[in-house]
Amino acid sequence: MEKPFSQACENNKSPILSELKSCFADVDNVLEIGSGTGQHSVYFAAHLPHLQWHTSDRPINHYGIKQWLAEAQLANLHEPLELDLNAPWPVKKVSALYTANTLHIVSSALVERFFNGVEQHLAAQGVLCIYGPFKYQGRFTSESNQRFDEFLKQQDSQSGIRDFEWIQQLATAAGLTLVNDIAMPANNQLLIFKRHF
Repeated sequence: MEKPFSQACENNKSPILSELKSCFADVDNVLEIGSGTGQHSVYFAAHLPHLQWHTSDRPINHYGIKQWLAEAQLANLHEPLELDLNAPWPVKKVSALYTANTLHIVSSALVERFFNGVEQHLAAQGVLCIYGPFKYQGRFTSESNQRFDEFLKQQDSQSGIRDFEWIQQLATAAGLTLVNDIAMPANNQLLIFKRHF
């Protein structure tokens, strides 16, 4: 069976990496929430050898992730953990968290549970990086994002592009401070938060 492949991951991996090099410079382990195909994890682990990169996702995606990991054979890249936002996380404390294109896919209730997990499992001085599309003051950043939001809501009324202000509110409640909001290609953002206690 061929490895799963996402063209979007292929397109955005280099711009994301250029930012992760600085925001993950002082951390030693990262938990990726929702590793999807596994493409990001392989690319980032290969280019950030000082990091132990831990993949995670629901079991349905593990086979594809393991295919990418088996081909890459990277000592700092780890087998996928079973992580469902409806259940307790399979980790204690991690120094950084990364997630891409997840918060608009899951329900709003699971976005809240995501931040509950962040509050429990991100270590002091830890870093959280969230990549994806967002709305600002209720407005989409592009017409294509608005069409994408309509498509998402047709699939699941509880999904959709999230309001930046709501995400920031949830992060603040979880003990995080926004340190950067970086405009990325294809009308996406990279939100970087830090925990200060």
